[in-house]
Amino acid sequence: MTITTVNPATEEILAEYPEMSGSQIEDVLHHTDSAFNTWRRVPLSDRAELLRTLAVKLREGEADFAALMTREMGKPLAQAEGEVRKCASACDYYADNAALFLADEVIESDASQSYLTYQPLGVVLAIMPWNFPFWQVIRFAAPTITAGNTGILKHAPNVTGCALALEELFRDAGYPDHVFRTLVVDVPPVESVIRDDRIKAVTLTGSNRAGEAVAAVAGGCIKKTVLELGGSDPSVILADADVQAAASECMISRLSNAGQSCIAAKRLIVVNDVREEFEGYIVEKMSAAVVGDPTDPSTTMGPLARADLRDNLHQQVTASVAEGAQALLGGELPDPPGFFYPPTALTNVAPGMPAYEEELFGPVAAIIPVADEEEALRVANDTIYGLSASVYTRDEERGRKIATELLEAGGCFVNTFSRSDPRLPFGGIKQSGYGRELSALGIREFVNIKTVWVA
Repeated sequence: MTITTVNPATEEILAEYPEMSGSQIEDVLHHTDSAFNTWRRVPLSDRAELLRTLAVKLREGEADFAALMTREMGKPLAQAEGEVRKCASACDYYADNAALFLADEVIESDASQSYLTYQPLGVVLAIMPWNFPFWQVIRFAAPTITAGNTGILKHAPNVTGCALALEELFRDAGYPDHVFRTLVVDVPPVESVIRDDRIKAVTLTGSNRAGEAVAAVAGGCIKKTVLELGGSDPSVILADADVQAAASECMISRLSNAGQSCIAAKRLIVVNDVREEFEGYIVEKMSAAVVGDPTDPSTTMGPLARADLRDNLHQQVTASVAEGAQALLGGELPDPPGFFYPPTALTNVAPGMPAYEEELFGPVAAIIPVADEEEALRVANDTIYGLSASVYTRDEERGRKIATELLEAGGCFVNTFSRSDPRLPFGGIKQSGYGRELSALGIREFVNIKTVWVA
């Protein structure tokens, strides 16, 4: 069996990779488990220095890494270059702060001495998606491996070249052999890998269906999981918002990475007082996007990553229109080659439509008109998801209250679109998953938080 990677802008085959055999998978498991017993004893200061070197190697290889991402999943080169720089920044952040985050914490008690200590677990399996093929991996690997664990990456098949480049990156940075390894496999072998006693924990970023399957298997083995799943993130535009600025922010969020982001602004919930104005601005701004060859510096939006993703998105759009949504922009499949989809704006989106109920993983804005703020917040929370949300208002104090108390999501943003930052925890609630990545919380997800009591 082979894994084939395809350029989504041209539909040309890039490479074919033989899938690992059972014995090769066993070899990876054996060596990463053996490496853990040595790696965990390497001083944290030395692990942090290797992470600094990893950041250097990322910056040195920025052009090559970005070109690889663009070839395999289609994001414009400028966005791919930004992704590499963000990875390097995350490495620097954990190199600077790992000792603080993992320091023993003295707790007063009846003991002569009592404290918490953070100890690594062992081999952690990471099942990662294709949409941010470097960032998703580094934001797991930088803290988890620096904490003393070893890591195995099972990446999305369509970015296998990125997966192998990441393994080589760790070697080039000076990490010991087998501290970070890649499995070149499709889905079927994953369950047996999760069940293997040498795997101590699993992290997954992906679809809800994948999250359910991984959680069920890992739960049956009593293994820790972190799940970062889908999102249908609301952007609430209130009557007192700076409407043009809100439309600009929503457009950037909706079209970046061709809309293939779990935290992209997907449901634009607009109070009727400003609806017409907002729709005019969002159509104007989305129409200005330059869709085309992602290697062309003038391109602002490339193709979707795979044909099936584009076809599913189009089905969601056409079904929503058939049920009463109105297409203000786009919604038509372009001619081949390439898995392109035009920037699309739907209005009059209502409950029951795919654009209301489901995650739209592509450049489609679903505008939901509402009467007032009360209805806007009800609609914002009327979803199975809870990854992130944003609210636009000139009343900053009101915005903070809405973000803090009234929106149901793991991250809430006022007058800007949702984003991730190494300094802040990232994750969701409801069917968007559980656990947190990034920040101090992220490095403590895959450690034994051990209590030590001295009589």
